[in-house]
Amino acid sequence: MENVLKKIPIFADLKDKEVKSIASHAVNKTFPKNSIIINEGDDTNSMYVILSGKIKVFLSNEDGKEVILTMMGPGEYFGELAILDQAPRSASIMTMEPCKFSIISKNDFDKSLVDHPEIARTVITELTRMVRRLTDNIRNLALMDVYGRVAKTLLDMAEDEDGVKVINQKLTHQDIARMIGSSREMVSRIMKDLQKGGYITPGNKCIVINEKLPPGW
Repeated sequence: MENVLKKIPIFADLKDKEVKSIASHAVNKTFPKNSIIINEGDDTNSMYVILSGKIKVFLSNEDGKEVILTMMGPGEYFGELAILDQAPRSASIMTMEPCKFSIISKNDFDKSLVDHPEIARTVITELTRMVRRLTDNIRNLALMDVYGRVAKTLLDMAEDEDGVKVINQKLTHQDIARMIGSSREMVSRIMKDLQKGGYITPGNKCIVINEKLPPGW
C-alpha cells in the first residue's frame, strides 16, 4: 500500500518511513460493485484512497435523478474536503466495480498536516485544480450543446496510447448522459452517429477514438 500512497500527490514528497507510518494507521476495506461508500450529507471522519477498482462521485435528488460529477480509479482519493472543514459529505460515492480502499481517519490526517506542512500546500494545489475543473464543467453546461458536451467528455477521459486516444473503462450511454446533464436517448444517437462515421470504436471495456471528432453534429 505504501507504493500506492507514494504516487498520490499529497504524499509524494514524504520520506518512505513517513508514508509507511501513515499506511500503518490506515484501514483497508473491500466493497463489491454498486456499493454506496458515502451518502451526500453524511457526517465525516475519514478520507479514502482507492487501491483498486473504480468509483463514481454523484449528486441525486428525491426523484432519483442523478448527475455524475466525476469518476475515479486507483491512486486517486476522496473525502478530504469533509475532513478539512468538518462539514457533511458534499456528494455520494458508489463503486462501479469491486473496489479496495485504504481509509485514513481524520485524526491521522490532521496529524500528518501538522507534522508535514508540505502536505497542506499540495492539498491547496489539488483543491485549486478541482475548482478550475468544476468551473470548466459549469461553462460547458451553460455554453455547449449536447454534442459538444459529449465530445469534450470523451476527449477529457481519453488517454494517449501509442498515438491513439483510448478511454479505458466501461462507460455506458447512461453514464455519459448523467455526466453532461442530458438524456440517454440523445447520447445514444450521438454515439451511434460517431460510430457510423468511424470516429469512435466502442469495445467491451473501452472506447477508441479513431480520429479527430467533428466540430458539430
